Amino acid sequence: QTAFEDVIGEPDGSHSPDCVWRISAMCFKGGKACCYTILTGLCGIFIGLYWGCEFACISFEQIWCTTPMLRVFGVYLGCLQKFFGTCVSCCLAPICETCGLLFSNISVKKC
Repeated sequence: QTAFEDVIGEPDGSHSPDCVWRISAMCFKGGKACCYTILTGLCGIFIGLYWGCEFACISFEQIWCTTPMLRVFGVYLGCLQKFFGTCVSCCLAPICETCGLLFSNISVKKC
């Protein structure tokens, strides 16, 4: 995705001859293609193997560790949710209801 014109940019005030520009662009494109081909041939297989193993490890961790742990947390937190819900219903709800009844009779009048 890298074009020669994006990498080598001459300012408006100075330009090289057209033949130098064309030959430089051909060398750039050829060198880039050759280097990419060599690097892909030497490293592409190993890098592909690495990323395959990386995603396999991520999948393994998600399937065998994270998902069961989230289930366990759900069970434990479900019990805690019921416990705290009962405590709030028994202790806090009557206080809030009483405060609501007390403040419901307040009326504001303009003078």
